[in-house]
Amino acid sequence: MKSETEPLTFAAKIQAAFEEGGQRQTQPRALISKRLTDLASCGTDFTVEQLWRDLQRSDPHLGRATVFRAVEMLVSQGLLHRIEFTDGSHVYRACGDGHHHHLTCVQCHRVIDVEVCLEEKSLQKVGAQHDFVIEGHTLTLYGLCPECRKES
Repeated sequence: MKSETEPLTFAAKIQAAFEEGGQRQTQPRALISKRLTDLASCGTDFTVEQLWRDLQRSDPHLGRATVFRAVEMLVSQGLLHRIEFTDGSHVYRACGDGHHHHLTCVQCHRVIDVEVCLEEKSLQKVGAQHDFVIEGHTLTLYGLCPECRKES
């Protein structure tokens, strides 16, 4: 049994998120959890379509909507990040516990986690100017990676 101070594994965090979201543990969710844990361990980004097709090899009856709902719930719980690209496409990524943002290449869609952030004072100032209470933020920086700049 885990002690109060031991960090939960990614798989345990997914399980807890499903339970917190009122989702019972089913075979499809167990498959989703295992595959997401594998993707997280090797740092692989994915689309819902890719994940669904991959999971269908194990369970041909697994519905696309089941996979989509699971991924969106895990995004809302903060276990997965949805990374948007300038062309309108996006991928999902299992990100660590630390607060960070993303640097993305507009050409090849390479994504790098960066630990750069706006100062809290600046965020509060923007909120005050528009009568908002800031509860969180995301920041994505777009540009060309070194490899794509070489090709240009």
